[in-house]
Amino acid sequence: MRLLVVEDDKDINRQLVSALEQAGYAVDSALDGEQGWFLGDTEPYDAVVLDIGLPKKDGLSVLEEWRSAGRTMPVLILTARDRWSDKVQGFDAGADDYVAKPFHMEEVLARLRALLRRATGHSTNELTCGSVRLDTKSGRVVVAGQAVKLTSHEYRLLAYLMHHMGRIVSRTELVEHIYDQDFDRDSNTVEVFIGRLRKKLGVDIIETVRGLGYRLDPDAAP
Repeated sequence: MRLLVVEDDKDINRQLVSALEQAGYAVDSALDGEQGWFLGDTEPYDAVVLDIGLPKKDGLSVLEEWRSAGRTMPVLILTARDRWSDKVQGFDAGADDYVAKPFHMEEVLARLRALLRRATGHSTNELTCGSVRLDTKSGRVVVAGQAVKLTSHEYRLLAYLMHHMGRIVSRTELVEHIYDQDFDRDSNTVEVFIGRLRKKLGVDIIETVRGLGYRLDPDAAP
């Protein structure tokens, strides 16, 4: 899953990016509203952490422009403003959730997990496909009761497919959602990661749909 952090405080921005990457996400970041708006308008993020008090373009304007342009990714507003009227403005502009500074990083992570679950139709942190279980909170993957160790890219790939079980996901979509902006993207590497995942999982849950992409069968036998 790929996230965008738009926060002008360099320390907070760096802390958020680090925590999100450690939690298994691909993360891009911006330090002002104009850059943040551009990234959110041109890249397919799964969720965004957006500060309201930004230079060059304020966060509410950024959010309103995204929504007016049809951008539907979940947005978590992050701001020092804690008045109820500011919260209302944020929700009316199209925010999906709201966290006030100072914040606990675990709360931000938990709210993002909830936003991603709702956006993909899941009700819990644990995603299951046959005998494969992935816990988005702990980042743990278990197959038939045995823990499986994955690299960060293998985990992102499996997590994206499991969030979108039953749907054909193209190689292009996978490239856009498991790599950050600075990564040298190559759709051929997706095939390599798919091969590694199949070998490590040891179960046949990833279906190759010729000419279209990959699909996880939500009804796969446990």
